[in-house]
Amino acid sequence: MMFHPTWWWMIFLLPLAAVALLRPLRSSMRGVISFSSLDAVDHAPRGRLVRFNSVLWILRATTIALLVLALARPVIPNESSKSMVEGVAIELVIDRSDSMRALDFTLNDQRANRLDALKDVVRTFVVGGNGFRGRPNDLIGIIAFARNADSVVPLTLDHEVALDALAQIRFPDDGSEMGTAIGDAIALGVDKLKDAADRANKDGKTRVKSRVLLLLTDGESNAGELAPAEAAALAKSTDVKIYAIGLGTKGFAEVPVRTPFGEVLQRVPVSIDEKTLTEISTATGGRYFRATDSDSLTAIYATIDALEKSSIEETKLVRYRDLALESFPLDLLVVAPFTMPAILILAGITLMIEVLLATTRLRTLA
Repeated sequence: MMFHPTWWWMIFLLPLAAVALLRPLRSSMRGVISFSSLDAVDHAPRGRLVRFNSVLWILRATTIALLVLALARPVIPNESSKSMVEGVAIELVIDRSDSMRALDFTLNDQRANRLDALKDVVRTFVVGGNGFRGRPNDLIGIIAFARNADSVVPLTLDHEVALDALAQIRFPDDGSEMGTAIGDAIALGVDKLKDAADRANKDGKTRVKSRVLLLLTDGESNAGELAPAEAAALAKSTDVKIYAIGLGTKGFAEVPVRTPFGEVLQRVPVSIDEKTLTEISTATGGRYFRATDSDSLTAIYATIDALEKSSIEETKLVRYRDLALESFPLDLLVVAPFTMPAILILAGITLMIEVLLATTRLRTLA
């Protein structure tokens, strides 16, 4: 508890309460009516109410003390905090074309295709662990593409929903999806980032400080309506930063291929258009990375994790409760807290009790 900086000195008037309490003692030391002898008075019967006359003076002293305390304006601070989260809107644009079946990555010390290895690293990137901070304050969205680009999950803070959708991404079922539409996928991601960031900035709780598109592909753009360079120009115009990751070992990789005699492994050349991926990344202020195995993919995500950080801005608000005018909590017992009335109300109560007793049960002759 503290006192108002202007009125704190009123606390020095508290001795007035002591003066009021000592007054009956001084009065009892002086005779009011002269008697030739006090023997008759000493042996006179004393009523029970006479013993309680001092209650009136105690009540008056309490009233004065409470009024003085109220004038000093005691206050207690009531702190509250308001947080503004500055997050990053991250759109994961994932290649799911047939070439992502290549078995040049590992997962749990076992050979794994590129898509499965990517899913594992993305989950750790979002949730955290193994050196990753996690992205609890960031919007996460997912787009999967082969010949066509589709939004798998819109940008959301519900990361479990996003990761469940990530787990459901599959390779194309037939040849109709053969192809890699990198430009269309980027354009769709840019559109989703712009809309989601605008909505988040309006809600007042989360502010999107940057928009990031993580492009993950293992090939060259050979389908779609937009060229990667055109999509990158669109991203730049809306302040979307592109980080591109080329997935695949160098040279040749083994890819499972279905044949009339079952599934066989076929060595195919790894062909990634690193020149284009570098250009679209640098044009938007991002970077291009090459992941040749699971370890390098994890390291790349760790680098991006460090580059794109979210932050929480906390503003502390302090409201002072005026105990003279406002009720205040008082915990007499741990399990039985209750609220005390304002000090002025308490002073009024003690004054009313004094007046009531002085005019009824404890009334004396003037």
